[in-house]
Amino acid sequence: MLLPAWLSGEDADEWVSRMLDRLAAKERRRRPTDEALLERAKELSAKYLDGEPDPVSVRWVDNQQHRWGSCTPETGTIRISTRLKGLPEWVINYVIIHELVHLLVPSHGAKFWALVEQYPKAERARGFLEGFSAAAHTAPEEC
Repeated sequence: MLLPAWLSGEDADEWVSRMLDRLAAKERRRRPTDEALLERAKELSAKYLDGEPDPVSVRWVDNQQHRWGSCTPETGTIRISTRLKGLPEWVINYVIIHELVHLLVPSHGAKFWALVEQYPKAERARGFLEGFSAAAHTAPEEC
């Protein structure tokens, strides 16, 4: 990293420390914990789905190689593939919304998609995931 020559050693140390803190905060947002995923799901439910789906847990899982997420409506649990870690927040939000809607509507019918489309970046996120799958040389996936 290059710093301006006029920056004193103490100022440079402070600047570097501030930048490292910013990077760490950004990384925490991109790689949320299970607890943060549950909190985010509840926020997304309230914002886009009138708080109707109320998940009990949302967690990362390593065993989903052909799905971005899954849920069990009977228990209110949602699982998100760790393959999504590091992807843009709005893409992860889409997968969470998709699974939240499955807590209400089990099929991929018109009612399901109408609810998913309440998330403004739904179509964009689906396109992103299709491109991501294609780039990884896999077929487009469904949640």
